[in-house]
Amino acid sequence: MPARAAFDVAIAGASIAGCTAARLFALAGARVALVERRPDPAAYKVTCTHQIQSSAVPTIERLGLAPSLEHAGAVRSRAAAWTPYGGWLRFPADAPPGYGVSRRSLDPIVRELAVGTAGVEYFPGQTVVRVLEDGGRVNGVEVESPDHKRRALRARLTVAADGRDSTIARLARVPARVRPHNRFVHFAYWRGVRSPKREARFWLLDPDAAAVFPNEDGLTVIAAVPHKARLPEFRADPEAAYGRMVGELPDGPELAGAERVSKLIGKLEMPNKMRPAARPGVAFVGDAALATDPLFGVGCGWAFQSAEWLVEEARLALLDHGGLDLALERYRRAFRRRLGPHHMQIADYSTGRPMRLNERITFRAAANDPVVGSAVEELVTRRCTVLRLLDPRLVPRVLGSDRLAQSLGWREQ
Repeated sequence: MPARAAFDVAIAGASIAGCTAARLFALAGARVALVERRPDPAAYKVTCTHQIQSSAVPTIERLGLAPSLEHAGAVRSRAAAWTPYGGWLRFPADAPPGYGVSRRSLDPIVRELAVGTAGVEYFPGQTVVRVLEDGGRVNGVEVESPDHKRRALRARLTVAADGRDSTIARLARVPARVRPHNRFVHFAYWRGVRSPKREARFWLLDPDAAAVFPNEDGLTVIAAVPHKARLPEFRADPEAAYGRMVGELPDGPELAGAERVSKLIGKLEMPNKMRPAARPGVAFVGDAALATDPLFGVGCGWAFQSAEWLVEEARLALLDHGGLDLALERYRRAFRRRLGPHHMQIADYSTGRPMRLNERITFRAAANDPVVGSAVEELVTRRCTVLRLLDPRLVPRVLGSDRLAQSLGWREQ
């Protein structure tokens, strides 16, 4: 017989998704082991542009995290988008805001909140080296300390919150489906940038892209996201290429008098990865489940949300000791239903392909028609499904506002 589990849940990774799952499971009454390979309580993810879309705000409020973010000076920002097909899209001024907060601030805050929750036992500086299995079902992890001492943490549920290159996924033999990404990113932090302080701006330049995200303490992230056709230019002189691209943004940030306060951070390979969100005894949240193009600022928000979805589906079965794997299957299906279509759309665009006719027509309409703009804003911030733009009530507005559509004989009814 398998050894009795010491914990209800063992979570690998004490960042956004792992800490969210740990706190919510513990608040539901579970015993949680939270494992983090980095010993520093102030550790944070460096290569991340960390915009949080408004779709994740309800989860942040449920966590009790919102007051801490406000205290840290997190910026409540709304999405703003520019395309060559009409310029700035007409997003509603009263759209729900998300959060702009650096990972340097966010990660320690959410970690402290989780670790301080009754029922959570924290294991910093511990590396997962093996998954424990019984009859093909995962039932915990074995961890190793810096002095090479090992310990088994048995749990009824193991949660992988350990990033896009998940160790748990490798050890449990749960591969990801990989889709190509034909852009790369260089970004840096600035102070004194003149750009709307309540707007998280991004540019879809067809095929390049860029983003300007305001954050706490007067920090602004400015990211250049060029097509890989420009790799030789950036490899030859990344500083100059970054400066040129940012300087050429239409209605871009004003850098006169601004100060760059970080090194230029680059990431050349960002493949889109999606794996099944659950298997018997194990679930995946955050980037471990889905790591997609960072341009649209979805990663942090989906880390919060996927952890909440897992807890919603699994907590009763976990604590009642019945039907846990059925609950995990429900989570897997819910995750795929909610994020699979978004991922397919984002991954398709990340190939660097030219914008299609229907996209150009829609963006031109959204720059002129506030109703279309509102629908696009809901999609961009992931508060609706990708089917939102197929609403038959929108089609006449989209076609009627575009000269090309009119030339093809389409008119608003």
